[in-house]
Amino acid sequence: MTDKLIIPPIKCQGIKTKLTPFILDHLHRSEDSLWIEPFMGTGVVAFNLAPAHAFLSDKNPYIIAFYQKIQNGEITEQIVRDFLEYHGSILEAHGEDYYREMRDTFNQNGDPLYFLFLNRSDFNGMIRFNSQGKFNVPFCQKPNRFSKAYITKICNQVSNVRHVMSGKDWTFACVPWQQAFQYATGQDYIYLDPPYIGRDTSYVGEWSEHDAIMLAEHSHQTPANVCLSMWKQNKFRKNQHLYDYWADFTWYEQNHFYHFGAKESNRHTMTEVLAIKR
Repeated sequence: MTDKLIIPPIKCQGIKTKLTPFILDHLHRSEDSLWIEPFMGTGVVAFNLAPAHAFLSDKNPYIIAFYQKIQNGEITEQIVRDFLEYHGSILEAHGEDYYREMRDTFNQNGDPLYFLFLNRSDFNGMIRFNSQGKFNVPFCQKPNRFSKAYITKICNQVSNVRHVMSGKDWTFACVPWQQAFQYATGQDYIYLDPPYIGRDTSYVGEWSEHDAIMLAEHSHQTPANVCLSMWKQNKFRKNQHLYDYWADFTWYEQNHFYHFGAKESNRHTMTEVLAIKR
């Protein structure tokens, strides 16, 4: 486990940064075991746990490619700085028109540096694709987004994750979540942070109730230990799926806020659960 909280350079709706200390406090695993994440997302839990062996997968190929290129040295802090300084200066001069141009280019070339640029200059740091698989998040309306201080912050985040993964036996893979389960043995640990049923699933592809049920079945059948991170309830409703399919796991709860929109009235407490197999 790292000494300070590592913030990933990629942002994503539902990122577990604020919940990471709570998650890590309840993990009990062998240091030699394989850490498996079928829904890696930004990688915030893995980067802060810093296991010696890890299989980190996600359906989003651009996140996987970004971290693969950091791992093999194709993306460095200096490369990120040069890219963001160059394109950030044009963004400052031309605003939304240039953002749209960069988005169109990314939707043609799939370059992970373009993905980083969009992720850090779009609305609320969202990741969203349309039914044709095209990135479609609008501009954040801040042409001066890439100030020198902001670029340095991103470069430091790239440096931090590079140092965490350096020398470790980590595999990044863009594969279906079922494939990640195939690597698990009784000594290993699977951490699950799947899309939430009943909430936006346009991160990449769809996540149906059938998918969620299949995940629960795999989690019960695998010989590995399993830890599920999932919302339990808020002031408006509760997650019935959690009660129906994960009630036999041990639950640990933590309250936190999701903040949608600019108004304080839109901020509500959410109870999150860690459901642990053993």
